[in-house]
Amino acid sequence: MDVSSYIMPPEWALHKATWLSWPHKIASWPGKFEPVPAVFAEIASWLSSSEEVHINVLDETMESEARQLISSLRHEQLRMDRIRFHRIPTNDAWCRDHGPNYVFRECGGKREKVILDWEYNAWGGKYEPYDDDNAVPQRVASIQGLPFISTGMVLEGGAIDVNGKGLLLTTEACLLNPNRNPSMDRGDIERELGRYLGIEKVLWLGDGIAGDDTDGHVDDMARFVDESTVVITVEENPEDENYAPLQANYALLKSFADLEGNPIRVKKLPMPDPVFFEGERLPASYANFYIANSVVLVPVYRCSQDREAVAVLEECFPGRKVVGIDCTDLIWGLGAIHCITHEEPL
Repeated sequence: MDVSSYIMPPEWALHKATWLSWPHKIASWPGKFEPVPAVFAEIASWLSSSEEVHINVLDETMESEARQLISSLRHEQLRMDRIRFHRIPTNDAWCRDHGPNYVFRECGGKREKVILDWEYNAWGGKYEPYDDDNAVPQRVASIQGLPFISTGMVLEGGAIDVNGKGLLLTTEACLLNPNRNPSMDRGDIERELGRYLGIEKVLWLGDGIAGDDTDGHVDDMARFVDESTVVITVEENPEDENYAPLQANYALLKSFADLEGNPIRVKKLPMPDPVFFEGERLPASYANFYIANSVVLVPVYRCSQDREAVAVLEECFPGRKVVGIDCTDLIWGLGAIHCITHEEPL
């Protein structure tokens, strides 16, 4: 009988490191791959000012290229001594979804860090192959000598957000999609989230944003910024296709309460101007930010709402430096900063 209890820390809890998987799949940014590694390099540079940065690479050549690109930035905040490379093969660069989900396990009065291995099937089998991505958590656990627990359930990191006090945000569009766990209903999914992440209450939002190929990841819409506050993107233009789903999610969120029955505090984030490439609407959103120990990295898109989004998050994180990272090129891969990062708690 399993008498262990698990808890997933919130993203703002103290990190040991951030994990990245270096980009190499040209098909993920067709016709626009060339500028992408430089965006990863800038992100790694800022993260190194805050904590260790662990980067998965295919081989020595890729490590050398990544190291050279990052070091060439010569940014004041760059700490190359904090950047580590690992020969862990990947199919793609979306470490939020295939990376190690660290939780703490308490058993017999002892507390230890463990890695959960959720199954990863490339968002419902959309992009093959994905076998190396699915193996990343086990390979990281082997390198670090950490306990490794297979759950048997399909779950991506971008599909959930936790407050560390028993609450989890997600969407029906993603977690209830039959391309993930067709044999599981809402109750089954809630039980597994409770079992492995220490969740007592799941807050279910509805549909995701336009252009999102993940079937509605919550990290493109709504994020906890403290134990009782959620920021949510809201589209104010009634003519935009994101208007109805985001207004509906905003109304839903305002109806939610925490475990004590207190209303969730809700802050609005704007949406950027629509971003298109080759006629395709991309899932550009300011909610895809990443919270590191001393910095918060926010995707920006060369439009007037960038400054407002950064200002909102500066209010949420007064003890951290909020930095806008131009993700106009990165978002062509259908993901931004949160999608490529995964925290390792201390």
